[in-house]
Amino acid sequence: MQIARAAAALFVRQGLRATRAEDIAQAAGIAPRTFYRYFATKEEAVAPLYAAGAERWVQAVRLAPPELSVPEALTHAVRHTLTPGAGVSASSWEWVRTLIRLAGASPALGKVWAEVCHASERTLAEVLGERLGPDGMDNVAGPSSELRFAAAVAGAAVRVAVESWAAGEARPESAEGPAALAQRNLAVMRDFPWGEVAVGA
Repeated sequence: MQIARAAAALFVRQGLRATRAEDIAQAAGIAPRTFYRYFATKEEAVAPLYAAGAERWVQAVRLAPPELSVPEALTHAVRHTLTPGAGVSASSWEWVRTLIRLAGASPALGKVWAEVCHASERTLAEVLGERLGPDGMDNVAGPSSELRFAAAVAGAAVRVAVESWAAGEARPESAEGPAALAQRNLAVMRDFPWGEVAVGA
């Protein structure tokens, strides 16, 4: 994570284009060859930070009180991870904004962001399957196709909320902040037939 933080700091401070892999290695206190042992490109260096944010949300879904319905668990997780001071400090949200903006402007960094989001959706599908019990899982193939679809929609609801917030200037704790936008996006899933999610349904 040390390399990821060094890369993010440089990307935020001086921009993606002006930052070289060698600069990241120097800032992280490692040799360039060590950098390339872990990452093929400078853009890949921030993947652990993107992944940590995505994992924080998925784990919050997993740890949501068991009596909550799936839509309630998703909303609970959003409140606990996208509200400044809860999952990420208020000052860190400005870093998040810059890193998400950079992902939208750079195809290489956008690819890293997309890969992290896709991996997060797969994990979210497994977590939702755990919450729903055996009907949501296929012991051979994993989560049912309906559950994978629901996880993709839920993941997109949160991703689009964060990206939409990052594109603007709203404060993260405002009514146009990532948590508020994600909760509004997730509201469209209230009518999803969670009770009917089953193998082969």
